[in-house]
Amino acid sequence: MRAKDPGMRCRCKVVFALVRGKAPTRIVEGGLCAKSQVYRVAGRSLAGGLAGLADRREDNGRPKITPAYQAELLRLVDQSPQEFGYRRPTWTQELLILVLAERAEVVIGAATMSRLLGRMGVGLRRPKPVVKCPWKAARRRRRLQQIERLVMHLPADEVVLYVDEVDIHLNPKVGPDWMRRGRQKRVLTPGCNAKRYLAGAWDPKARRLVYVEGTRKTSLLFLELLHKLATKTYPDAKRVHVILDNYGIHDSLQVRLAMKSEAAARLELHFLPPYCPDHNRIERIWKDLHDNVTRNHRCASMDELMAEVRRYLAARNRRRRHTYARTKSA
Repeated sequence: MRAKDPGMRCRCKVVFALVRGKAPTRIVEGGLCAKSQVYRVAGRSLAGGLAGLADRREDNGRPKITPAYQAELLRLVDQSPQEFGYRRPTWTQELLILVLAERAEVVIGAATMSRLLGRMGVGLRRPKPVVKCPWKAARRRRRLQQIERLVMHLPADEVVLYVDEVDIHLNPKVGPDWMRRGRQKRVLTPGCNAKRYLAGAWDPKARRLVYVEGTRKTSLLFLELLHKLATKTYPDAKRVHVILDNYGIHDSLQVRLAMKSEAAARLELHFLPPYCPDHNRIERIWKDLHDNVTRNHRCASMDELMAEVRRYLAARNRRRRHTYARTKSA
């Protein structure tokens, strides 16, 4: 009963229960094992005694699942079946077994493949859609390095902000949720969609989000945010650096004219390369907003939804400012 092998301990418990007079049905009801295994263990014990209960897998020969096999499996998962001559764009367990049989000359069953994928942390997940940057790699890298140097060597009297807009839809974003098998949840949608827009600026140093709301996503919404940053939020900053993407409302004629005014003299716009959302740190804020408020929401009106949005962002700002103040004092 002190065996390190859990299978051996289970088989010993079955024999001990039978010796004590328990019927196989009672043993199964206790959740120890299946009824077929009870009879199989009893037969092995009668035929070979304690030695008959030992694990027999060591007599199976060399294991099929080797480190080389696992490494090849990971390489396949990171690629597409189309790279190996198949028309299907996604993997199935059967297709993985087939391709590995050709490349590693080892054939395993579907159940073994399922267990192996689970042990290696490989599962069905949603891929991330990306758009290729039209810039040359060297130009893109230079721009990102310039912005990185700006953030790292920022003077104490200057501020750097990450700016972007987010759409708030009354029609909820449908996403995954925990459900019982055969009991799919329903998300009630209003049918006629309505939208609101937020233009936000994330201050990574102070860990604060500043935003404005609007019914249209235009240059006026962006300029309203810049005005709030320059006159209300950071009136004493020597210079306010704004890192943002190349969306049209950020570089329109209206914005260019406004940036030449005296009120915008302390503002400086730094445009990221096209299609580089991972380098705009406010994108994570918007993702958290969707995860906590808009995904699968049950608000019946836009006013109710926007109240939830404001409540979440206010609570997030309080929590982040508290963390920043505690870290600064430490």
